[in-house]
Amino acid sequence: MTETSTKPYLIRALHEWCTDNGYTPYLSVAVDEHTVVPREHVRDGMITLNVGTLATHKLQLGNDYVEFQARFGGVSRQISVPITAVRAIYARETGQGMAFEPSDADVASPPPAHAEAAPQRRRPAHRLRRIAPCWPPCPTRAPTPRTTTIRRRLGATTAAAARA
Repeated sequence: MTETSTKPYLIRALHEWCTDNGYTPYLSVAVDEHTVVPREHVRDGMITLNVGTLATHKLQLGNDYVEFQARFGGVSRQISVPITAVRAIYARETGQGMAFEPSDADVASPPPAHAEAAPQRRRPAHRLRRIAPCWPPCPTRAPTPRTTTIRRRLGATTAAAARA
């Protein structure tokens, strides 16, 4: 008897943790011929899916597949992702989650040719690099003009309230 993988159990546990804490769980998926996703949203052979309760319908986190219905551009689509294609699950708001190493058995092949036919828009790289949150803001990060303006307004509001 072969031992079952821990990956689907970890995905379910992190999904539940995100939901319990009010976070939005995202799946990062390597797209291959077994992955049923809207190909027009695939970038560099990867797609990031919102698997939160508000974004999905009939979500099933099984041992072999993650299946659900979701809307893309207002059109309802059936999504089916093999567990072996899941590369990470994380909370959108904090970046906390877990990334999975691809094994030899589940290395994804390049996406089919028709996925390349869709017009390509440049998007930033996946945001999996930051696993631990950096709050309060890191001291090495220089404040932007927007954050400086917000801090000034908050300071002025606090000072006015203190005078009153």
